[in-house]
Amino acid sequence: MDLRSTIRWSRPILPAPTMPPATESIAITEVGPRDGLQNESAIIPTPLKVAFINLLSECGFPEIEVSSFVSRKWIPQLGDASEVFAQIKRRPGVIYSALVPNIQGMEAALKANVGKISLFTAASETFSQKNTNASIAQTLERFKPVIALAKSPQKSGTGVSPVHSRDARATVSLPVRAYISCAVACPYEGPTDPRKVREVASQLLDLGVDEIDLADTIGVAVPADIEKLYAALDGLLEPWHTTLHLHDTRGTALACATRAHQLGVRRFDSSAAGLGGCPYAPGAAGNVATEAIVWSFQKMGVQTGVDSSKLATAVRFIATALDRPLPGPMANVQV
Repeated sequence: MDLRSTIRWSRPILPAPTMPPATESIAITEVGPRDGLQNESAIIPTPLKVAFINLLSECGFPEIEVSSFVSRKWIPQLGDASEVFAQIKRRPGVIYSALVPNIQGMEAALKANVGKISLFTAASETFSQKNTNASIAQTLERFKPVIALAKSPQKSGTGVSPVHSRDARATVSLPVRAYISCAVACPYEGPTDPRKVREVASQLLDLGVDEIDLADTIGVAVPADIEKLYAALDGLLEPWHTTLHLHDTRGTALACATRAHQLGVRRFDSSAAGLGGCPYAPGAAGNVATEAIVWSFQKMGVQTGVDSSKLATAVRFIATALDRPLPGPMANVQV
């Protein structure tokens, strides 16, 4: 499979490089407002979410995953996605993305002027059933009309943030990310065969997604697992053409991120204050803390583009608002 013919990138680029981008920088997608907050038991007021996102917008992230257009019945915490998107202060150059489960969610996302959409499937049949009430094959079938709608031209200002176009009158298509949950292990089935991840990734590329996000949903990976995962993708996806989504249940996420970077991964998801967890993954801890990723990579001489002091402000804000101990290394620091 020719990677350049199967991936339609979110913005114009030169032909896919034969070597990874410069090792001196990585890109971080901040997922705290969506993946981080979705597992909170108490409903968080919309103005608080908006204030949190506005603080994150000042930090220098290229992308912030704001919310999810899922049914309020399934994840009540994210039932205010439209209201949040309507109220946030959008910073030029930042992509404000959202998770969508189906065509209904996609239509709501377009009305909310979402800048990028994320779809979610899994490498585990059991997890797919628990998380989406559908088999892996059924989730992929659901994606077809969503991707078709995303790739049909959308007028700037109605479906896409104007930062995606120099001309506000221009029409553009929405970039599409696809998560593959349980890329390392499943809470129900145990270790995941990396060949299954490759199979699902290949099908997603055939559907026309722009970005593959590999998720260690339950946070049990060690560096050797990351090596096996990317070895299985050899010839299909180069490491620098993926995003890695790590949770930190066993305290090994930073080691995995470091090894992934050595292998060529240049895009990572993380959550301010280490917020997170998954309603359908019992025992899974939060996402790897953004402040830990930023501090560690910057100490290694790798630039993140994130302003640490502004990130600290956002972390302290959400930690104070939630009023409970959070796992991130800066979340409980008093200043």
